[in-house]
Amino acid sequence: MTPAGEKIASMIRRGGALRFAEFMETALYDGECGYYTSGRKVFGREGDFYTSEQMQPVFGRLVAAAAEKWKQECAGEFHLAEWGAGRGGMEEFLDGFNYAAVDRDRDGAPRKFEGAVFSNELFDALAVDAAKRSQGVWRLMRVGMGDGGFVWTEGEELAGEWLEYAMRAGSFIEEEEAWIELPVELRRMLAQFDSRLVRGRIVAVDYGYTERELRRFAAGTLMAYRKHQASGEVLRNPGEQDITAHVPFTHLMEAAAEMGWVEARLRTLARWVMEECGESGVENAVEAETEAERVRLRLKLKTLLFGMGETFRAAEWWKAG
Repeated sequence: MTPAGEKIASMIRRGGALRFAEFMETALYDGECGYYTSGRKVFGREGDFYTSEQMQPVFGRLVAAAAEKWKQECAGEFHLAEWGAGRGGMEEFLDGFNYAAVDRDRDGAPRKFEGAVFSNELFDALAVDAAKRSQGVWRLMRVGMGDGGFVWTEGEELAGEWLEYAMRAGSFIEEEEAWIELPVELRRMLAQFDSRLVRGRIVAVDYGYTERELRRFAAGTLMAYRKHQASGEVLRNPGEQDITAHVPFTHLMEAAAEMGWVEARLRTLARWVMEECGESGVENAVEAETEAERVRLRLKLKTLLFGMGETFRAAEWWKAG
């Protein structure tokens, strides 16, 4: 069993079957053996998956072009904070905007600031709970021990806000038996943004679904990634594979509205690039000293716009302060 698995097994022996959010939090973020904290290579060709930040320098240049617009919206000193900054791949492109990286182990942003909050594939990595509908009843799905590893086990019936969430989401799924994820950490993350940003722009790039698109995900969206291979075996080898869940954009947009954020827009990443970065921003993204390098950057731009661009979306708001 992996080191993270040993910790999880010990937790189960002490307190019984875990909520999946507890399993996911330990598997990904445990300070000693979590997937993202153990020092292993997780991004790029030698890692387990790509993100848009691996499309550098194209992606960084595009976000910088949009940041120029965000800066013009602010009357005071402009700061740009990236939440979920990871290895800091955006810093060299955003350094001219009083850039600050915010992550679990660092926080360089002012306690209060005017400017912009940017995140890329942050919300899909937040811990979620899992729920299953069977015979018309929604139950929490917990993680227990069995067959020499971890297994799903039915827990208590949902109640309160998460029952309401499941009932609403489930109304878009035709199958009698269905799984969904409960975004139990989403509002907490939005509250972090809100507590620090006094006035300015919030932009979150991620992949997910709107409620009407849930009919495509009757089995839920939990996935594991290892060596660029996707799998539904999210309970296997904790700490040695990524675990992710699609972002429920309808819920995200409604939660942001409750914060008082306005000018809400949800666009595909491709459309966001074309509308927010502009023609000059796109041209600058593929500038290079040699034709060979320009061709390489154009291919990255093509991947970003036509590969990731229709799958990923950009959610955007304005906080008036």
